[in-house]
Amino acid sequence: MSDMHKKHSEDAWDNREVGAEEKFVRKVSPERDKAVDEKLGLQIISVRLQKSLIDDLKELAAENGLGYQPYLRQVLTKHVREEKKKGGKHLKIVSR
Repeated sequence: MSDMHKKHSEDAWDNREVGAEEKFVRKVSPERDKAVDEKLGLQIISVRLQKSLIDDLKELAAENGLGYQPYLRQVLTKHVREEKKKGGKHLKIVSR
């Protein structure tokens, strides 16, 4: 495969021009889903967020080529990492 053809193929996947149709999708078994979560150290949580915040997260996530949940995970990971680097000088949250 030529470099040009390979690059076009990768772009097509990244841009969802190929492989994004429903016929290419199948739900994994609960066992496999659990195994992936365990391997990645993921835990399901429930959190209530403002609808406008979720809409904004979805918009930003789409701009970065992600779903909003993986994007939110990245945002939170980055924030926590930066706060830990501050060495105790954490953001003070003031309730309204």
